[in-house]
Amino acid sequence: MLIDQAKIYVEGGGGGKGCRSFFKDIFHRKGIPDGGPGGRGGDVVFKADQNLHTLLDFRYNQHYKAERGGHGGSNHKFGRQGRDLVVKVPAGTVLVDAATSLVIKDLAFPGESVLVARGGNGGRGNSKNFEATEGEPGESKTILLELKLVADAGIIGLPNAGKSTLVSRISRSHSKIAPYPFTTKSPKLGVVSVGGESFVAADMPGLIEGAHGGKGLGDRFLRHIERTSVLVHVVDIMPFDGSDPAANYELLERELKLYAEDVFNKPRVVVANKMDISGASESLERFVKKVPVEVYPISGVTGEGIKELIPAIHRKIKDAKREKSETDNGESGDESPYGG
Repeated sequence: MLIDQAKIYVEGGGGGKGCRSFFKDIFHRKGIPDGGPGGRGGDVVFKADQNLHTLLDFRYNQHYKAERGGHGGSNHKFGRQGRDLVVKVPAGTVLVDAATSLVIKDLAFPGESVLVARGGNGGRGNSKNFEATEGEPGESKTILLELKLVADAGIIGLPNAGKSTLVSRISRSHSKIAPYPFTTKSPKLGVVSVGGESFVAADMPGLIEGAHGGKGLGDRFLRHIERTSVLVHVVDIMPFDGSDPAANYELLERELKLYAEDVFNKPRVVVANKMDISGASESLERFVKKVPVEVYPISGVTGEGIKELIPAIHRKIKDAKREKSETDNGESGDESPYGG
């Protein structure tokens, strides 16, 4: 089960105490201050890990504290610095400060990291004729974790459009499949091989009217397609409720636009599914007359059209990534302080 939200408490390690000590011998009866400072507490650092795919562990372990710094010692000995605590999260995790609602960091890619809570400074020793002090407490805060899946293609559609069947057919993913709506309760990832390369497809739960505003948890599901390069819109060409496939298509496209303009503007691959059902060809003809887009007719059950669909999705992904790369390079070039 995909857990994509969690709330945790983090705290940097407290600084160690400064030492109050005096060296005495036969020449120094009053004693010479020789107390060393305490060590600094460890920091709490979050790091994106490509081997993690859910926030499930954070539902059960909600408190994270770095190691406290060691106390100072006599003879000017420094306290040991506390070890940093590195908390690993899935790539695509957004860290939000619960108190201010400000985004701390969007750990979109594996290997990215951010310091979230600093450790406290160690206390001062009395070795320089200062009063010894306690160590400072570490920084603490409550963090909201929100996971946005990182995938190349987001498979979207109304409930029971056949998205899970399609993803299972084209990838190694095996989502639960059944002839009733809302079978898929959370997004699932599948790896699709094509021509010696591969791409990652995300099977999204079915979206309904009002999804952009949270109906049916739609807003939670929609955020997972924000990072995708391409959207694969699966249309049930033979809806069991007798509804119009073209109207269903427009309904979902409208929900995407109401949710976010940048999501709506993502490249599309439109798929007409369930072409194995009697009457599907006539329904497809009516659909293409109403919807002026290129359509790939398939059957997730029989595999009809899958060989043509997979390369089409792959090409669309490569084109989208190339366009984004060219745009990003152009923007970074414009902003360079060094000029050409």
